Amino acid sequence: MPIPLSVLDLFPISTGTGATAAIHESVALAQRVEELGYARHWIAEHHNIPSIASAAPEVLIAHVASVTRKIRVGSGGIMLPNHAPLHVLEAFKTLEALHPGRIDLGIGRAPGTDPVTSSAVHRRASNGGEVNEQLAELFAFARGTFPPNHAYRGIEVMPNDTPVPPIWMLGSTSAGAALGARYGVPFAFAGHFNMSDADAALAHYREEFQRSSETPKAHVMMAVSVVCGEDDAHAEALAAPLRVAYARLVSGRPGPFVSIEEALAYRFSPIERAALARFAAGAIVGGPEKVRAGLDALVARTQADELMISTVVPVQRERVASYERVAKLWV
Repeated sequence: MPIPLSVLDLFPISTGTGATAAIHESVALAQRVEELGYARHWIAEHHNIPSIASAAPEVLIAHVASVTRKIRVGSGGIMLPNHAPLHVLEAFKTLEALHPGRIDLGIGRAPGTDPVTSSAVHRRASNGGEVNEQLAELFAFARGTFPPNHAYRGIEVMPNDTPVPPIWMLGSTSAGAALGARYGVPFAFAGHFNMSDADAALAHYREEFQRSSETPKAHVMMAVSVVCGEDDAHAEALAAPLRVAYARLVSGRPGPFVSIEEALAYRFSPIERAALARFAAGAIVGGPEKVRAGLDALVARTQADELMISTVVPVQRERVASYERVAKLWV
């Protein structure tokens, strides 16, 4: 049987629609992918990116969970440099109390934005050492493992009669994999934007994994960009706006997703063409047969326990149709 398949939603903003419309379209998408049998709907945290409307994932998670019935809803992820660990746990325990057994807490180590915006979101310096300390604090709160003399030992994480939802470590390098292994939690690898580091990161995670009461053995979910069209040519056209958005982002010119017509007419610079090679490594674009073969090959290569796909197409009906095609061939 195929492994579980889930959705990573960036709440994409298209030219001429706006962020509010993007939010409502992604809520409708969550309801549809639940009907199609997807296992999870995760929402990414990003700030000051004109093409992404998911700046407040915990709010969006609460709403999506309220208009769905059984699909798991979570963060892909909460970017820890932007938040106090205690606040994160209390927000997600509250979500768990409202929607028991349906909430996932995915934690990321990056701020999900540029340095200036990061300073506005969270004014302390954001560096690797600090975020790792925050992560240690979060797990100490979650597991009650502060030393007896620690100042936070007596703090009760509320609501105190609700369990902490499953915590996932997110990452795109071996650094995130190492932390997932150290804390004994499932690891979600961000292959949709850095597939080149997948093999090394997953090997490190599995080799160094320290089992925990919540996660007795290593568990990997691979994220990958997927655009599934009626055929290969149709898929290539649908994926054109995503390629333009990626090229503009890496060259410092982010903006809303352009139309398919604008994207097909776009002329990439040599630097942008080089960047697109990285995008191609983490994307499966084609008709149903090509997509199925690509997903099968990714599972065979990574031995993933779950897959999570991100589909960014500027036309809502085409984005939904892509998820419908993948569900038909996989779920």
